[in-house]
Amino acid sequence: MNGHSSARRQAGFTLLEMLVVLVIAGLLVSLASLQLTRNPRTDLNEEAQRLALLFESAGDEAQVRARPIAWQPIDGGFRFDIRTEDGWRPLRDELLRPRQWEGGVTGVSIQFLDSDKTAGRLVFGTEAIDSPMEITLFSAVGRVTIVGSGNGRYQVR
Repeated sequence: MNGHSSARRQAGFTLLEMLVVLVIAGLLVSLASLQLTRNPRTDLNEEAQRLALLFESAGDEAQVRARPIAWQPIDGGFRFDIRTEDGWRPLRDELLRPRQWEGGVTGVSIQFLDSDKTAGRLVFGTEAIDSPMEITLFSAVGRVTIVGSGNGRYQVR
């Protein structure tokens, strides 16, 4: 009976097996944390792409509603307004609702290419042709420019 019990191994993990598991878990956690950190320039470019698509939608919406729609940067974000008989009113549309900046945007410049003056708002008219413009978004990591050619399409540079 004494020989039979010594042949039986005790249940459990060895120290080497535990170390291998901890090393593998540590590698997986470090890989996951590397993928969670994003490049701030990528965030700024994505915010510009979103804004360019919203500009195209606002131009289309102004034509469909037959009313001008304006985009205006505000503290910490931006909003779209629609022209009514009583003046400019904020849009409460799901797509063109007021939003907060993403991507670390700290400032905005609106420049019409046929003028030397900067503007405080961008107006999308009821016609398909508008003035060419550049909207520059600034952040701590740099800047990105959205260029409108005047035909309702916008490109990020």
